[in-house]
Amino acid sequence: MELKNDDECEILHIKWSNNSEGLFPFLWLRENDPDGFHHDTQERITDLTNILLDLHITKACINDNYLHLSWQDTQKETIYNLDWLYNHRPGSAAIDLAAIRRKSWRSDIQLESIPSAVARDLLNSNDKLAIWLEETQTYGLSMVTGLEDRQGAGIEIAQKIGFLRKTNFGTSFEVQSKPNPNNLAYTSVALPPHTDLPNQELPPGFQFLHCIANEAQGGGSTFSDGLAISMDLRLDDKEAFEILSTTSIPFRFHDENVDIKSRKHVITLTMDGEINEICFNAHIADFLDIEPLQMKPYYRAYQKFMKMTRSKDYLLNIRLSPGQMVVFDNRRILHGREAFDPTTGFRHLQGCYVDRGEFESRLRVLKRTNNS
Repeated sequence: MELKNDDECEILHIKWSNNSEGLFPFLWLRENDPDGFHHDTQERITDLTNILLDLHITKACINDNYLHLSWQDTQKETIYNLDWLYNHRPGSAAIDLAAIRRKSWRSDIQLESIPSAVARDLLNSNDKLAIWLEETQTYGLSMVTGLEDRQGAGIEIAQKIGFLRKTNFGTSFEVQSKPNPNNLAYTSVALPPHTDLPNQELPPGFQFLHCIANEAQGGGSTFSDGLAISMDLRLDDKEAFEILSTTSIPFRFHDENVDIKSRKHVITLTMDGEINEICFNAHIADFLDIEPLQMKPYYRAYQKFMKMTRSKDYLLNIRLSPGQMVVFDNRRILHGREAFDPTTGFRHLQGCYVDRGEFESRLRVLKRTNNS
């Protein structure tokens, strides 16, 4: 272990025995004084306005696995755990237990390859719940089997993960054909692949669809991976990808009681240019209002993406049976359904949402518990 105090640059250099190095600005070290966090809540209580901008370390030494620092402006010594410093080196992303490498998939994926879990295992085993959460985030899609054929059985699984996301359709919703529908989901018509509620400021994260009855002719469910579609579009048609990832369009849902609008990119990228999420729903796309000369290039890109979502190259067909539930990332996986004939039998799915943050939070807590 080597220490070097660069007082001119106000940076402390630390070199570990594995030759890894860390550069720690003095201000960063003072703001992250371990005593500057509340003992119970671990929230930061250090007040940055009380820290001098021009700091100097008068003494730095290592004792056992701890770094001891003395400063010119205070008699108080600050002590840091070296393992903690190693895991929080400035310029290196902190380890995130919920950071999962996603795997894209296309229609050649076998249904048996989709992650699956038994409901009682998810309710009774945190180890199996953690595995299922990780696999579901990896593929964006999974199945749960062995649920009771009753309302609320799927919701119990969702609540095991976190808080349910309430929308204008309620905390949960019943997908069945009904009189005077305010959404096409509540009819028997076919629904092409889409993501739910891009008209919301933040569209819901993971969707849970629990099959309670599926006796009608037709009504099969379809899924496609928006990540795979976007990746292929980026390779095949850079112009179309650029348009869909940089041009926002309006989405709107309205009925007698609500009128919710938001602008979204069909393809949203991270700051590093990675594909992060998909917002695509032709049924609630509002009147396109971009510049007239941009219209035709946009329609060309939008139509191409739309055709890809419906292509047999990407579609996975699943006919849900009572007691099964499909869970998918609504900001990645597009879902749809075949038309069905309600006169031939009853079809009833119960749905709810749990946001991405809730999924990630539960996975972090479970992994943290397992690692302790």
